[in-house]
Amino acid sequence: MSLVHVVGFGLKVGHLVLVLCCWIVSIIYLNWLTKDAKVGFLGGSDSKMWWLKWLEKILGNSGLSHQYYYQYIGSNKVRKALWKKLLLIWVIGWCIVCLWIFCCMSLQVIEKRKETLTSMCDERARMLQDQFNVSMNHIQAMSILISTFHHAKDPSAIDQKTFARYTERTAFERPLTSGVAYAVRVLHSEREQFEKQQGWTIKRMDNLEPNPVHKDEYAPESLEPSPIKEEYAPESLEPSPIKEEYAPVIFAQDTISHVISVDVLSGKEDRENVLRARESGKGVLTAPFRLLKTNRLGVILTFAVYKRELPPNATPNERIQATNGYLGGVFDIESLVEKLLQQLASKQTVIVSVYDTTNHTHPIPMYGSNVSGDGFYHVSALSFGDPFRKHEMHCRFKQTPPWPWLAITTSIGILVIALLVGYIFHATVNRIAKVEDDYHQMTELKKRAEAADVAKSQFLATVSHEIRTPMNGVLGMMNMLMDTDLDVTQQEYVRTAQGSGKVLVSIINEVLDQAKIASGKLELEAVLFDIRAIFDDVMSLFSEKSQAKGIELAVYVSDRVPEKLIGDPGRFRQILTNLVGNSIKFTDKGHIFITIHLVEEVVHSIEVDKELTSKDTLSGFAVADSRRSWEGFEAFSQEGPLGSLSSTSSDLINLIVSVEDTGEGIPLEAQSLIFTPFMQVGPSISRKHGGTGIGLSISKCLVELMNGEIGFVSEPKIGSTFTFTAVFTNGCPNSSECKTQQINNQPHTVSSEFQGMVALVIDPRPVRAKVSRYHVQRLGIHVELVSDLYQGLSTIGNGNVVINMVLIEQEIWDRDSAISTDFVNSASKVDRRGAPPPKLFILANSSSSITSGVHNPTVIIKPLRASMLAASLQRAMGVGNKRNVQALSLHHLLPGRKILIVDDNSVNRTVAAGALKKYGASVVCASSGKDAISLLKPPHQFDACFMDIQMPEMDGFEATMRIREMERGMNREMSAEAFENSSKWHIPILAMTADVMQATHEVCLNRGMDGYVSKPFEAEQLYREVSRFFQSS
Repeated sequence: MSLVHVVGFGLKVGHLVLVLCCWIVSIIYLNWLTKDAKVGFLGGSDSKMWWLKWLEKILGNSGLSHQYYYQYIGSNKVRKALWKKLLLIWVIGWCIVCLWIFCCMSLQVIEKRKETLTSMCDERARMLQDQFNVSMNHIQAMSILISTFHHAKDPSAIDQKTFARYTERTAFERPLTSGVAYAVRVLHSEREQFEKQQGWTIKRMDNLEPNPVHKDEYAPESLEPSPIKEEYAPESLEPSPIKEEYAPVIFAQDTISHVISVDVLSGKEDRENVLRARESGKGVLTAPFRLLKTNRLGVILTFAVYKRELPPNATPNERIQATNGYLGGVFDIESLVEKLLQQLASKQTVIVSVYDTTNHTHPIPMYGSNVSGDGFYHVSALSFGDPFRKHEMHCRFKQTPPWPWLAITTSIGILVIALLVGYIFHATVNRIAKVEDDYHQMTELKKRAEAADVAKSQFLATVSHEIRTPMNGVLGMMNMLMDTDLDVTQQEYVRTAQGSGKVLVSIINEVLDQAKIASGKLELEAVLFDIRAIFDDVMSLFSEKSQAKGIELAVYVSDRVPEKLIGDPGRFRQILTNLVGNSIKFTDKGHIFITIHLVEEVVHSIEVDKELTSKDTLSGFAVADSRRSWEGFEAFSQEGPLGSLSSTSSDLINLIVSVEDTGEGIPLEAQSLIFTPFMQVGPSISRKHGGTGIGLSISKCLVELMNGEIGFVSEPKIGSTFTFTAVFTNGCPNSSECKTQQINNQPHTVSSEFQGMVALVIDPRPVRAKVSRYHVQRLGIHVELVSDLYQGLSTIGNGNVVINMVLIEQEIWDRDSAISTDFVNSASKVDRRGAPPPKLFILANSSSSITSGVHNPTVIIKPLRASMLAASLQRAMGVGNKRNVQALSLHHLLPGRKILIVDDNSVNRTVAAGALKKYGASVVCASSGKDAISLLKPPHQFDACFMDIQMPEMDGFEATMRIREMERGMNREMSAEAFENSSKWHIPILAMTADVMQATHEVCLNRGMDGYVSKPFEAEQLYREVSRFFQSS
């Protein structure tokens, strides 16, 4: 067991002991609280449990945390059944974990043991290989000696006696060889002379050579010593048969002197080795065989002796021709390995086996033991200089591996600690179960509160439907009454009634929005819309009130804001309407100015760091510093999620909208409650201006749903500025797509009649002039700005640019009538090379503020918006007439269309029929869903169906689904009969409802409807839905 493992085990145990101590401390604290405190550690009826509050922060919902507690901790059924299962799972799980730890640590021990065996085996193989190479080098040196002193000298300096004495004295340098012999090469033509010279006959080797250990003879019994005659007579050997060449042994060490006169080429194994040795010029090994006399396994290493020095790249034929003889050394492999093992002493005995693996399928054992090891072994490769023959050393431990005590103790220790933790946890759960009754009571109270909340929502939905249904009749009848012949007084009465009804519907919508926000059911749409048209609608909504008060109402949209965005235009319009409506209420002089920019545009603008003065405002009145209204916004911080939104993704657009007014301002003591529902500054405010006090709270929630923020700055007697951000998706990332894409509910504002015209705007206030230029440029008109009439006259008379129209601010026009008259006279006399004089327009806040004079140009009443401005310029310049686009479009869409109206309320049927007949449609009414099914059974002649959702017996959703089933059946029959030119049946069904909490586009589509319209009908919404199905005639 190493020190590292001991330290690691100590750290693990210490960590688990620390966890155990924390549990013990928690139990002591638990006992102290439950004994000394009335409320207890889980809390009482008057306060929330402290640990449940912590759980609520994680879950994000108090009701959800209570529900989780009751389901998984508090109930008797769970405590008795589930906790036992959990405890059993805990124990089994940790048993599995401990077993896994034991297996992992045991595997580590085994791997370390294998690494040790590998190192020891590689070391033995390397030493054996090195010792063999030493003996091999010495034998090669002897081959050089024989070539030098025997063949190179005449007469030879070496004879048998000299060779035997030399090899005996140098035997210590070849401790691994049992003998050395030299055989000379003799050709057949030289045999007779050679035998006479030597005095003996060349003998054949067949009877002398012991059989080698071949692959087929490898068996355990073949390794036993075989009886071989140690004494033999060389005279008994037969003469070598006639061959081309011979290789008789002429010199031999005394230990093997019996091989003298033996022809080594007459033996099969030796002949192959001799031939390979002289062709390769390297040492060649034989296969293992039994040595004579010792009967031990050995091999013969053979070197060729050449007549002369050969080049390194000599061919085999050159080597054969230069061969003089062959020097061989006999190696006793078993003795070699035994000497090596005696040199290496180790605490662990290693069993070593050496194999000749030239034939890898049947290796030949050269050295080995029958002692069994511990199961696994390591193989190290051996290289004895002959690339033809392969050898391996197999090593294994003799002792069996010891028990892995470290793995056993570690796994058992962890299991014991896990069992202790499980026991403590089980005891804690039992203690928690004592307060189950109190928690059950809290759960019941929670369920009652949720039921009350559901009942409230249902009550609001029902009341909304019941109130809006008669209001639909009232407002619808008022619209129909306006189409009759009424005198001026009667028309005023009807308009008053319509206004009061719309205010009532607006209040109902605000209350319902607040209820939906409280219940978390408010969702946003994602549709394509024109944001500049939204602001035009808001300007039109409040234009009458601003003109009546004589205050200036203006809007400016930055050029960097895309033309089309994807989002919820209705909710965005609702936010603007609430903010601008409040500003209209509390502003009696000055202006209300709405600006829209990109967040990154405002952040990087130099104007942010500039101090505002009265000259920099729209009307000249002092305003609250708008920069303070967005202090703390995350969109303006580098770390904020919205601040980097616009720069990292081109598809997401982060807008910042400011509504600035010069009204009464908000008292400092009331500013902290400004976004609280149903809270107003004071009772006098409610009596003076009216309202419910929930508009700002709804706006704040809507802004948050749009991933934005809202803030304000207000100074009493100076004014207020509300600023909010909102994130939308770019509706046209590619500018070329924006030119061809159409929006059904937003008409185009740019008129082709004004293309190429130039307008001159005369205004001393840069902010107001910037607003005027923005609106005029939307019509495709180029704009020049000057600050007074003299500069304007100079621009007109310049001649470089032909001015078609001059827009003069009323403030300059009324300042000096003489200068104004002189300007008109001079402008009309300017030589314009045949072009007509420019048309004059006065920009005024109200018609009552215009003074009469000799020259009365055309007056354009603010606030400016594209449609109104285009109509005024068209009338004055005679280039076109303003038309009611929506009404005209409905008159083109609906004539000749047969439409079915389904509603159980006769008044609603009358109102809906009147609204559709007004645009030329043919209307048929039905009072129930069953009647609608019978009328719309294919084939029929209806072009569309307006269906009420809430009806007795069968509601509109069920009737729609049955109609769709009939249409699918008819379509299948038509497909089976192969009517190729027949169109499939699918009648557009639009939902009609006064229940705004249920009439969502997603629900209608899921039930098979194609859209919905809310009651009462409005031309804009009706045109938007109908135009998707009908083409203009």
